[in-house]
Amino acid sequence: MSFQLVRKGELAYWVSTEITVPHCFTTRLGGVSEGYLSSMNLGIGRGDKPENVRENYRILGEAVGFTPDQVVFSCQVHEDTVERVGRKDRFRVMLEQPQWLPRDGLVTNETETALTVFSADCTTVLLHDPVKKAVAAVHSGWRGTAKGIVLRAVEAMQREFGSDPADLRAAIGPCISRCCFETHREVPDAMLAALGVDALPAVEAIPEREGKYLVDLKLLNEIWLRKGGVDIIDVCPDCTACDTNRYWSHRRTGGERGSLAAIIMLPREGA
Repeated sequence: MSFQLVRKGELAYWVSTEITVPHCFTTRLGGVSEGYLSSMNLGIGRGDKPENVRENYRILGEAVGFTPDQVVFSCQVHEDTVERVGRKDRFRVMLEQPQWLPRDGLVTNETETALTVFSADCTTVLLHDPVKKAVAAVHSGWRGTAKGIVLRAVEAMQREFGSDPADLRAAIGPCISRCCFETHREVPDAMLAALGVDALPAVEAIPEREGKYLVDLKLLNEIWLRKGGVDIIDVCPDCTACDTNRYWSHRRTGGERGSLAAIIMLPREGA
């Protein structure tokens, strides 16, 4: 594991040393949002003041290496759609919400385009191809995981940029982990239907709770990545539901929460 927690004042975010371009997996620490959104809320649909969200992006971007106007948002619907985006998709006025196309995954080879996906328990995955100079950001909830969205992202990078999966560096961010992701039968059934016996190590029946299972989303996304030919995979150890002082957790708050973000960007040439 080569994840590192970066601290700059009150701001804290994770990076993977496997990825050498500007990127981050955020915590809830270091922003200006207030109340139940305190303090680094990055979601624009959570009831926050627009000026607070934009200031959060400014604070985070100043540390990581992007500006708010370079951000391209995902529009997450728990499907497996991966879209190629670029500078034309950046929001000059970031908080004016356009009619977004549903897209849980983003890929680009254009510089200064900060791909952004959101979570508050769901898995986020960042991909970097240092050879073809391309990146991807993926939101993978349990439905997206069952659909293999990270594999769709690898395929999109192959198709759009000629990426060799063996060259890709993948980082799986903090999310709800096996210890806390207790589900009914539908979740393990979906994983087993998609991956067959390969999913078995990531699914655990709870003997004392009939019909209940623990599911490991990080491991399942790692399995999909390896099926796609990706060998270099870094996995953050943290569970969002275990540590609500550091992370937003939808499950623990019943939806009264902000949004974490995973962001990756190719810097301009020579930067």
